[in-house]
Amino acid sequence: MRSRTNYRLRGVIFRSPETAGVAPREDPRRRQPSTEKGVKSVLGVQTSSVRQGVIRKYRDWLPQIPDPAIATLGEGDTPLIEAPRLSERIGARLHLKFEGMNPTASFKDRGMTVALSRAIAEGNRACVCASTGNTAAAAAAYSARAGISCFVVVPVGKIAMGKAVQVLAHGAKVIQIEGNFDAALKLSLKATEELEDVALVNSVNPDRIEGQKTASFEVCESLGRPPDVLALPVGNAGNITAYWKGFKEWREADLADLTPRMLGFQAEGASPLVAGYDFESPETVASAIRIGAPASRESALGAVRESGGLIESVTDEEILDAQALLAREEGIFCEPASAAGVAGLLKLARERRGPEGVAVSVLTGHGLKDPDVILARSSLPDPIPATFEALAASMERG
Repeated sequence: MRSRTNYRLRGVIFRSPETAGVAPREDPRRRQPSTEKGVKSVLGVQTSSVRQGVIRKYRDWLPQIPDPAIATLGEGDTPLIEAPRLSERIGARLHLKFEGMNPTASFKDRGMTVALSRAIAEGNRACVCASTGNTAAAAAAYSARAGISCFVVVPVGKIAMGKAVQVLAHGAKVIQIEGNFDAALKLSLKATEELEDVALVNSVNPDRIEGQKTASFEVCESLGRPPDVLALPVGNAGNITAYWKGFKEWREADLADLTPRMLGFQAEGASPLVAGYDFESPETVASAIRIGAPASRESALGAVRESGGLIESVTDEEILDAQALLAREEGIFCEPASAAGVAGLLKLARERRGPEGVAVSVLTGHGLKDPDVILARSSLPDPIPATFEALAASMERG
């Protein structure tokens, strides 16, 4: 076993001096779809896969990773869905970047493929993370893919069941602690400092940010330009950091003249960036952003300041109302935290502060990640007789 003293969360990024931050060999907007297909025959059935994952798709924009070390599940290429009904409510042309369509059903997969691949390249044999759920699910899946051990440290009773099931299914070791997320992160950091060959895969690892910034590239490619505003939930604040980094690199590569205003929204019961102080016991129905001391605080505030954006809070009621609108008016089922961005845009519109032009709201995870929230507010109806008359009467009642 080698010493861990030389492994400190470093983000070695190989840049071209000409592009000051990115080194694209070609304009990604003109890149032709890959013609490489992994074709195999299973009992005579031909199957193919063309999803290459974000590392191979955006290799020139990312830290160097040797091919044998790449751990991918074909993440990325998530849909950007126009939302006409919500656009009318908000007063801007709204698109929804649905990250729930990633392999483990959240945006975390983008960063995890880079973090795990880099960890493998550096010879690590295990990873550890603190999590409220989505990071744990992604770390467990990508560790299984890479063939290394995974340890997830979670606050007791604070992980949504849909996410806990994923972690257990992938065989990761779940360690529940009597403390909050911030205590879990401190312990995970300590583990990587004291134990050999263990990599931290939380968003304080810059490799996570590198992977997550690829979503901003996809937004620009889909729209043909950056949006006027980008709204998203803010918990540990890594994602708003990553999107802003990506948009800036896109502009620095002369692929766009402007960058969007960054609009971040925290749950009111877990809104340290809005309040200006840490929350010792954050509480919100939006479990994915139930964080009282964001690790990427400074970079998130920098993104807001540099872009002329804002960070505000929304109530749990506003979050759940937005989740319901997304499902019932646009057909998109996201977890509560994902709806915080839309909740924020609706709040701004009600207060006559809504954005203009093209807006993108990031839906960070699928609704099946946290089904208990829906079940707590709904119930199945009583059964009816198995007759057409009873069925017709029930349908007429609506």
